[in-house]
Amino acid sequence: MTRDPVELSAGAAVLSPAERYAASRLRQDHPAVEAFRAGLAFDLDPFQIAGCVALEDGDGVLVAAPTGAGKTIVAEFAVHLAMSSPRDKVFYTAPMKALSNQKYNEFVALHGPDDVGLLTGDTAVNPRARIVVMTTEVLRNMLYAGSDLLTDLSFVVMDEVHYLADRFRGAVWEEVIIHLPQPVRLVSLSATVSNAEEFGDWLQAVRGSTRVIVSEERPVPLEQHVLMRTKLVDLFDATRGASGGMSRVNPELIQMARYGGRTISSRQMQDVGRRHSKGGNPRGFTMSRSTLTELLGEQHLLPAIFFVFSRAGCDAAVRQAMRDGVRLTEGWERQEIRAIVDERCRTLLDEDLAVLGYWEWLEGLERGVAAHHAGLLPAFKEVVEELFQRKLLKVVFATETLALGINMPARTVVLEKLEKFNGEARVPITPGEYTQLTGRAGRRGIDVEGHSVICWQEGLDPQAVASLASRRSYPLNSSFKPTYNMAVNLIDRFGRDRTRTILESSFAQFQADRAVVDLARKVRQQEESLAGYEQAMHDDTGASGDVVAYAAIRREITDLERSGSRPGDQSARQRERRQQQLAELRRRMKAHPAHTSPRRDELSRWAERWYRLKRQTEQLQGQIASRTGAVARVFDHVTDVLLHEGYLRAGADGDVELTVHGRSLARIYGDRDLLLAESLRKQVWVGLDVPAFAALATVFVFEARREEGVVAERFLPKGPFREAWTRLEGLWERLDDLERTNRLPGSTPPSVGLCTAMYRWARGGALDAVLREADLQAGDFVRWTKQVVDLLDQISQVGEGRTARTAQQAIEAIRRGVVAYSSVGG
Repeated sequence: MTRDPVELSAGAAVLSPAERYAASRLRQDHPAVEAFRAGLAFDLDPFQIAGCVALEDGDGVLVAAPTGAGKTIVAEFAVHLAMSSPRDKVFYTAPMKALSNQKYNEFVALHGPDDVGLLTGDTAVNPRARIVVMTTEVLRNMLYAGSDLLTDLSFVVMDEVHYLADRFRGAVWEEVIIHLPQPVRLVSLSATVSNAEEFGDWLQAVRGSTRVIVSEERPVPLEQHVLMRTKLVDLFDATRGASGGMSRVNPELIQMARYGGRTISSRQMQDVGRRHSKGGNPRGFTMSRSTLTELLGEQHLLPAIFFVFSRAGCDAAVRQAMRDGVRLTEGWERQEIRAIVDERCRTLLDEDLAVLGYWEWLEGLERGVAAHHAGLLPAFKEVVEELFQRKLLKVVFATETLALGINMPARTVVLEKLEKFNGEARVPITPGEYTQLTGRAGRRGIDVEGHSVICWQEGLDPQAVASLASRRSYPLNSSFKPTYNMAVNLIDRFGRDRTRTILESSFAQFQADRAVVDLARKVRQQEESLAGYEQAMHDDTGASGDVVAYAAIRREITDLERSGSRPGDQSARQRERRQQQLAELRRRMKAHPAHTSPRRDELSRWAERWYRLKRQTEQLQGQIASRTGAVARVFDHVTDVLLHEGYLRAGADGDVELTVHGRSLARIYGDRDLLLAESLRKQVWVGLDVPAFAALATVFVFEARREEGVVAERFLPKGPFREAWTRLEGLWERLDDLERTNRLPGSTPPSVGLCTAMYRWARGGALDAVLREADLQAGDFVRWTKQVVDLLDQISQVGEGRTARTAQQAIEAIRRGVVAYSSVGG
């Protein structure tokens, strides 16, 4: 692996002789890069040129750069290279369907619909195209299935590759990287991470020659402010110049924090208070979102994204803005907004519009404000994204999900709080999350600078805020772990022994081994120190004997004396026994040769140091033993469960092989892959009608958010469904016990929270009744239902006879109305 010195300055107005020579060599040695640049309306940044050069040289590439820096240009050059050949294909993988849809539309605009395809699980458009956009899971499944779509594959782009750290889905990225055919070149695009070189070293090990290109430069500089009562105060001291400005907190901010935000006279504060709070006591003044929006507009800092960290908070913010009479659009903008909404939402049913809050949502859009969060209907989210990109929306109140990949830059980002609820407690946001959120501030080619605004909260420490804002990157740590489906697929292709070797090439093991290297180095250092201590314990007179044993006796005496310091805690018999032990230890101590050494106390001190260091060294050695081969050990436990359950069996050659049940499991993907395979094997689904079938499928995918989706058992569908659920629950309990017996962590109990709502939806129930039943927002219901569709599709392919047919019928029953809506290809 090599790290490029990104020093090219081809776009500079005046080039030095050395720069002119470098530009000339670039034109001669990399004609494809030059041809690609010639077709662009703008010149490339140095890191973009370096990434393209690496690909033309035949290497893979990891590009780590801030949000909005233009990493995808390198991916577009990979597409350019593939399309310059007669047959080569390129796959573009993204972590989310929304991002996949966005990239699909961009590539169609560039290359035309005939050459571009889309695969996102529930959507398949032109899959045999030469450019195919897909979710990462789809590519993983294709690799395990040996799909013929992999023929002529030349490049794979992994956008947002830092998702590899996601504890729920991150393993999929590693599976793809490990199992891609070796000739395929990988284009990995990442946010700025602090260990890009480590990740690049791993890519080099598993994929071959890989260049790591890191850019720390934001394309649009970021100005950071704190909203103190009615004033935007710079976070950093701008008077110290470019070299020191980011290292020192603004003294004015520190003073204002000390005095509760007041550094102006009472009269000035009253004037400002009357203007911005419409009366009231300025001493207790907190600026409303609407007033802050007005302030940002006055200072030409719109459009803005307010990160609220709560879905309910986002919706409430829009309602508040409307109550306050906020109107940020002109007449022609409102006409264009309504035309776009009418076009994008024309397929929604009239009877569902009121349930979805369509008219209130449209009124907010026409005023220039909207919410954006995972609970929003997908059709609504897409409209919000399009309107914001077209500069028709001025303010969006969003949860942090907006920061993940979607192209929605703003002039200003407002952070209302620096903490969020993580599902269990309120926790501070991390430097990495701060970087992701503020990365939305500043539109390349539009803004000279971006702005972030942190809303002051009582007790906020300016130094802590500055520390959060100064740390620009965060480490990328693997979340890889073997699954049942992964195990059977790899064993089927490579056998058990080679699979263990393959898994040991994962980034998880690579990081563990690197940690082992550091631990081993520390062990060696401590062993050298131990040898020095042993030398210091040596008595030339020969009177010392085994000083370590002597020190151990003294330590045991001390411990016993301490344990007897509270006589009320012991019975008379225990005290007598302790006195006998002490007498015996003192006798042994006096009889020991070291006791008579003139250096007794000095030697004992060295022995105590030796003992403490020896204990620390043994603990480090234990850590090394636990980390070495850690991934392969988990694989062994997974294999043991599969052998016990009959998905694997011993083969004639001494290796293990798949049974017929194992071959079914190889085609099942998801967190509950083994439970689904067992339910099909034990015929749990037999006898269910279509609504009950769809309802039972929900328990394999649904996970309630805190208190949502809690359903009393008496409200569950009656008849065959309850019998099937009881049997399924018993299967889960048995598998959970088996996993824990085999030193695996087990799994959470399946949730029936969506069963009744899905049962009604499959029977043709109205959307408003189903949403009330599920206690879910429309966007969440659509998202969960699409996951149920994915699972039913797997059952229709893996199941047999009536089970497969009922699964297909269940798909048709639930893929209707808002669930059937898609912005791309149906």
